[in-house]
Amino acid sequence: MSDYTDGDLAAHLAEVAGRLLKEVRASGVLSLKALGKAGDACANEFLCHALREQRPEDGLLSEEEKDNEARLSEARVWIVDPVDGTREYGENRADWAVHVGLAVDGVPVLGAVALPGADDGRGLVLRSDAPVVVPPAPATLRMVVSRTRPAREAVAVAETLGAELVPMGSAGAKAMAIILGEADIYLHSGGQYEWDSCAPVAVALAHGLHCSRIDGSPLVYNQRDTYMPDLLICRKEHAERVLDEVKALAV
Repeated sequence: MSDYTDGDLAAHLAEVAGRLLKEVRASGVLSLKALGKAGDACANEFLCHALREQRPEDGLLSEEEKDNEARLSEARVWIVDPVDGTREYGENRADWAVHVGLAVDGVPVLGAVALPGADDGRGLVLRSDAPVVVPPAPATLRMVVSRTRPAREAVAVAETLGAELVPMGSAGAKAMAIILGEADIYLHSGGQYEWDSCAPVAVALAHGLHCSRIDGSPLVYNQRDTYMPDLLICRKEHAERVLDEVKALAV
């Protein structure tokens, strides 16, 4: 291993990848469609080369890399999403992210989520090994949902709770919005993959949030089938009510 701790490595790689992506976007020579592809390829190349260099004994799973099932025999597996929210990245919005997560024996133990489009212009990296204080929830709860395809369950639960819907792009941006005090509940049932949630879930757990499938079961990573149908991230005091409301919808 290198001199980097796992936490420092994840945060550094996520931050550098975010800067690279902003440089690619600022070049001004790519169409919207080409920009997304170029950004994904650039960030993926950097992250995968860096992780293989710094952690050669660990497994690796990336959205933009051909899956190598040798990872299934590894206890430690890095799970990355070079650009989470490619559409938002291409549209020059702020709600996209870079995910660098580490699962150990299927458990998301460590992660860093970079938000390069954060309003301060410098970007922001939230990490599991350096938790910050999560602001208290307001009287009217806020539920983050997809900008284009809000999940039926999320809309129905929000209505029952009297929660405000907050459309947002990237899964990582949605999860981090709770930590930053911009939202309270992230309920998703439209299907994702392991790279969409591994790093955000690791960061959310480290900040004391509830993270599970929408039936309350644990989120398990480094599976042969990387598809993950649903998830719930919220403050612990809201979890039971949200899970009960989702269960009631299925009756």
